[in-house]
Amino acid sequence: MNERIVGFVMSGGVGSRLWPLSREDNPKQFHDLSGDGSMLVKTLQRLTARVGGETPVFLIASERHAERVSADLAGIDLRGGGALFEPVGRNTAAAVALATLRTLAEFDDALMLVVPSDHEISTTEQFWQTVEAGVPAARAGRLVVFGVKPTQPETGYGYIEVGTEQGGVFDVSRFVEKPDLATAETYLAAGNFYWNAGIFLFRASAMRDAFLSFRPEIWQATETAFKAATSDVSGLYMAQDLYEAIPSISIDYAIMERASDIAMVPAGFRWNDLGSWQSLLDVGPADKDGNVVIGDVVAIDCQNSYIRSQGRLLSAVGLKDIAIVSTVDATFVAPVSHSQNVRKVVEQLEKSGRLETKFTPAHDRVIENGSWRKRVRHWLFEETMPLWSTVGVDDRHGGFHEALGFDASPLMKPKRMRTMARQVYAFAVAKVRGWDGPADRLIAHGIDFIARHGRTDKGGWVRTMNVDGTVADPAEDAYDHSCVLLALAHAHMCGNPDALRLGQETFSFLDAHLEDERLTGFLEISGGKGERRSNPHMHLLEAFLAWHLATGDRTYLRRSARLVDLFRSHFFDRESWTLGEYFDDEWKPALGERGEWTEPGHHFEWASLLVNFAERSGQADLAGYARKLYASAIANGLNRATGLAYGAVSRDGLPLDGVSRSWPQTEAIKAAIALDGTGGPDLKPEIEARVGRLFRWHIDPAPVGLWIDRIDERGRSQATEVPASIFYHLVTALTQYLDKTEETGKGRPA
Repeated sequence: MNERIVGFVMSGGVGSRLWPLSREDNPKQFHDLSGDGSMLVKTLQRLTARVGGETPVFLIASERHAERVSADLAGIDLRGGGALFEPVGRNTAAAVALATLRTLAEFDDALMLVVPSDHEISTTEQFWQTVEAGVPAARAGRLVVFGVKPTQPETGYGYIEVGTEQGGVFDVSRFVEKPDLATAETYLAAGNFYWNAGIFLFRASAMRDAFLSFRPEIWQATETAFKAATSDVSGLYMAQDLYEAIPSISIDYAIMERASDIAMVPAGFRWNDLGSWQSLLDVGPADKDGNVVIGDVVAIDCQNSYIRSQGRLLSAVGLKDIAIVSTVDATFVAPVSHSQNVRKVVEQLEKSGRLETKFTPAHDRVIENGSWRKRVRHWLFEETMPLWSTVGVDDRHGGFHEALGFDASPLMKPKRMRTMARQVYAFAVAKVRGWDGPADRLIAHGIDFIARHGRTDKGGWVRTMNVDGTVADPAEDAYDHSCVLLALAHAHMCGNPDALRLGQETFSFLDAHLEDERLTGFLEISGGKGERRSNPHMHLLEAFLAWHLATGDRTYLRRSARLVDLFRSHFFDRESWTLGEYFDDEWKPALGERGEWTEPGHHFEWASLLVNFAERSGQADLAGYARKLYASAIANGLNRATGLAYGAVSRDGLPLDGVSRSWPQTEAIKAAIALDGTGGPDLKPEIEARVGRLFRWHIDPAPVGLWIDRIDERGRSQATEVPASIFYHLVTALTQYLDKTEETGKGRPA
């Protein structure tokens, strides 16, 4: 009877060289790449197929894959083995140390075989013959590795240089990192270099002693985590804080490149790590022209190409030696000989926080809380803020540009007061959230421009200025005054010396010239009569709450309460749960379609403001109103094709404006954040989905730092420019998202 060998399969890698198919949530070991089952299942079956010796098999896997792993293990007899789950990846040294500790605890000083889960080995009998050939060396205390005789100058593999051979076992001279092509060619010609198969055989005590000699801190940290582990029927689980304390390094760097007297056994089996699209082309079922074609593909006059579609129809004509891999949300195209460089693409995507490297698209996927943090932070602080704080600033005439083109060039358009104020607000919010750009200078720049050019004789603010600052429209609009007040409140919180005085002057003007003499809200413009709107009142509520935050003065809460009373008594329809937009002078709904007009984006805005006011005033029943507004907008205000909020719908839910602008999507994020934790359902998955849709439709298709403002009912861009007025919506929503996911804590780190 052969002696016991305890098998360990490492299933922690991502397989980034096979992106976009292989991703963090569904790495390559879970894929069926050769048509006969997943690589993980085949590896487990290979280890349990040993003849004539006891071989318990364990799997070391990521805890995030526990459900998938449990399903795969259900049909496999692991001979008394099981699963060990890592809460976070700490590279292969930690995995090998964990495996060694488990072996010593349960099987004493047994032999251990550690193998990757994502290699293609088609000859199981020859695999075990090769392993058994290394047993005598391992039994004698040597660390044994296995090498594959190279057949071409491969640059994607590490190499083993060997020296003296005795009984079919070689002494290892050195391990060599992945070489360039010229170096690989010299290795091939030398004849004493082998590809490193990444398979290890050793006695448990030999690996323990190696750790204690070369990296004792890894062994000690892993031992601490192992001793505190908990288990259930599905496997062994390590505490995250203890496992995170283990240094992250590969077993090659930590041990193998330092140890002496390492033995190598040449592989007598067919091996491929399936680590590139070239390798899949080599082993896949090729047609008469040498193409491997998988999925919904039409290929005409193509040769020696790997063409794979995981979703929609993919067509190709006249390709030679090309890899094309298309999934629902990403496509990779490269010469097959360059397909190893997909890692560079993945690195660039990960740097910018793109989720296409992490999550496989699925219509029913619940993304983890905080999944978008890195992408949001990168886009906001490394792409968008730098652009709008430079190109978006009018250094010649003052203020900020009203819009940019998609080439990021300023458009010479009249400057609306609301836009100037919103830019000041956005830079103030960004400063508070940690942006290290010149926020104070930009705030002062904006305030100086509107104060010099935008004041009226009565102490109010004009509606619009020309590019050079001359007045284009002198109307004193309540909406614009709400934006100015909002900006000044946040500028005051940032320490601007003029903001408080200007704010007080604006409140004086508001009370004297814009307040309805009947004390029923505010007029549209100074001296105006006739049609009234709820929207300026919503933005005034936003401004009043900002001044309460800035000063702590409850006078601003009392101002807010009067607007909330208007909401209760006139704006909100209790039967349809909708918010009216247009009213007559007596606050009755306007006649005709305007009286039926409701905007989902404003439902979302009001919802978050009502929750905010409720938290400060103690009027807890307002959370119920907020939930009704949110529910109404979600039920009747979304385009089901895109998941985006329409511009407007009737009170009965019929689309009146089918264009989806970017700002309602940001307000949907804010509303979900505000409502989460107010007694209703858990909205964290909804928050992630809303952020995802904003990026999918409005941000990712646009040039860096810009956005697509208008999307039609079929998902097509209708935008011709990028309006600066949307910047504040994006900054507010995305900084609130960062605050929310940091607060709840356990999302993916930024």
